Amino acid sequence: MSMSAKPLTFAIPKGRILEEALPLMARAHVVPEAEFHNPKSRALSFACEGSDMRLIRVRAFDVATFVAHGAAQVGIVGSDVVDEFAYADLYAPVDLDIGHCRLSVAEPVERNAGDATASHMRVASKYPNLTRKHFESLGIQAEVVKLNGAMELAPGLGLASRIVDLVSTGRTLKDNGLVETSVIMQISARLIVNRAALKTDPRVGALIDRFRAMVAQRQAA
Repeated sequence: MSMSAKPLTFAIPKGRILEEALPLMARAHVVPEAEFHNPKSRALSFACEGSDMRLIRVRAFDVATFVAHGAAQVGIVGSDVVDEFAYADLYAPVDLDIGHCRLSVAEPVERNAGDATASHMRVASKYPNLTRKHFESLGIQAEVVKLNGAMELAPGLGLASRIVDLVSTGRTLKDNGLVETSVIMQISARLIVNRAALKTDPRVGALIDRFRAMVAQRQAA
C-alpha cells in the first residue's frame, strides 16, 4: 500500500482548544463525522466527511507525541506543549491564532519573606522542562514536582512554594489565594506536522497551505 493510500491521521486535543479549533478545521475541509459530536460516545478515532482522513481525540500532551512519532501525521496543540517537548521530528508551521492564554508563575498572596532570595525552590507544574529553564535563567535551581492538575493546592498544602501553570483570566488563582508573579510565555494553538510525513505525503503540505490561507483570511477580515 502506498503512503497516499493510507488514511491521514489528524490528532486533536480534548479540552480548551478543541471548541475553537473545530470551526477552523471545517473551513480547512476537516469535518468529523456526526459520532464525534455525540457526548455519550467513548470512541477516540473518527472518520472525516468527504475525505480519507481520520481524527483521533487525545490529551493535549499526547497530540505532540503521536505526531512526533509518526502515529499521526498532523495535529493541533498549544505552543506550550510544542515547547515543553521540543521534539526534533515535530514541525509547527502555522499559528492558528486561537487558544490564547499564558504560562505563568504564581505564588501565595502572603508568601514566605525568605523565598525572594532563595537559590533553590520547589515548584509544582506539569511543565518540568519549561519550568526548570525559566528558573535557571534567574539563577534558581527548581525542583519540579510534576502534577497534572489541581496545581493551585500545592502551595497551601506545603508541596511547593510556587506553581507554573496556564493562566487565562486569573480567577482560579485568586480563588485559591495565589497571585500571578511572572509570565513565562504567551501561548496560542499551532498546526503541527510530522517532518517525515511532510516530505513523503503531499496531503500534509496541502493541509498546511489550507490552514495557512484560512488563518490569513481570518486575520485580514
